[in-house]
Amino acid sequence: MYRIGELSKLANISPRTIDYYTSIGLIEPAERSAKNYRLYAPETLQRLERIELMKKDKYTLEEIKATIKSWSKISPEEHVSRKLTDLQLHISQLEREVKELEPVINKLKPRQANHLYTRLMPQTAACMEAVMLLINKSSLM
Repeated sequence: MYRIGELSKLANISPRTIDYYTSIGLIEPAERSAKNYRLYAPETLQRLERIELMKKDKYTLEEIKATIKSWSKISPEEHVSRKLTDLQLHISQLEREVKELEPVINKLKPRQANHLYTRLMPQTAACMEAVMLLINKSSLM
């Protein structure tokens, strides 16, 4: 169990932010110490990481709260299914964007195109490899 100060250091978030998240119901203490300190479970650290990631993706705190609340209402199988569907939609969107870029890429000089590919290909390949590993490990496929 973590006190606010410990949790804030581990999550790299200010104690004031943790206190605010607690007051609006994004996180909640698991229990109180003998000296009445709020104590947070280790899972709270993971939740804070998810909250911060969603904030970086431009979700509002209300949207984050609703999303977190919905996670507890669905089964793990439903959650995985929804995530895979979202991933497929995202991949389709990326494919469309790549097709839109093809004419621009085809007009590049060979050296410019090579520079572009060397910067993007390792990241793209790593992403695709991760997706394929996820799909291949799945018993659904």
